[in-house]
Amino acid sequence: MIAPNAGLSVNRQCMLLGIARSSFYYRPRPVSAVELDLLNRLDRIFTEHPVYGSRRLQVALAREGISVGRRRIRRLVRKLGQCAVRPKRNTSKPHPEHKIYPYLLRGKTIDQPNQVWAADITYILMRRGFLYLVAIIDWATRRVLAWRLSNTLNAEFCVEALNEALDRLDRPGIFNSDRGSQFTGEGFTRVLLDHRIEISMDGRGRCHDYIFVERLWWTVKHEWVYLRPAADGLEQKRSPAEFFEWYNRRRPHQALGWQTPDEAYFGKLTPAVTVTEAA
Repeated sequence: MIAPNAGLSVNRQCMLLGIARSSFYYRPRPVSAVELDLLNRLDRIFTEHPVYGSRRLQVALAREGISVGRRRIRRLVRKLGQCAVRPKRNTSKPHPEHKIYPYLLRGKTIDQPNQVWAADITYILMRRGFLYLVAIIDWATRRVLAWRLSNTLNAEFCVEALNEALDRLDRPGIFNSDRGSQFTGEGFTRVLLDHRIEISMDGRGRCHDYIFVERLWWTVKHEWVYLRPAADGLEQKRSPAEFFEWYNRRRPHQALGWQTPDEAYFGKLTPAVTVTEAA
């Protein structure tokens, strides 16, 4: 994918392709056809029903004629980087040595661009494998500010997406994320602190706040990825670029008064969103 004699440094080539530099050096172990099929089935079921835990996923697979143990399902769901969108005892497992910041959005009315940004990661399937996609999102306007693909769940591709958004746009007042290690690590939080951005991290029961992100992932997959399965990473890189261009500029949202995310972010005020306690 990257030519050694292209006349550009590896860093520059990776930046132009929109992939993490670590992805160039990483040599993943091949995924068996059986496991890839299970991952793709779980991804489709989970995208349709993000409240499903391992028990319901097991039942859904059984209805498709596939018998899989719950332990294996939990392992594959972790590989997908997914967790059920519902209150539970342990919403996310942070790295034990990473600092956890308090949740800052309780009771706040979020109605302005750059008031709150958020980040999330999802799994993107291809014909012969899968990648992880991170997106930096403006909370009030739903605009996708930056994104990156990676073939590993490391923190570097998340940091690169964050740096791109901060280089191009005004900094937000608050940055909210879950407690995944990609977002709690020093590499990610140091960028936020250096830009004097308050850090907010979801605690127990905050999963309902991310419904709008789940809707974004549903749109990414059902209106784009599933209809255009990419053959490889380079083709997959082009596909999200086209999608996010369409999503930001041309897809109106009812929650935004039928404005597009670009119209809401750069122009008119958006309807207020007040963050309340999860049921």
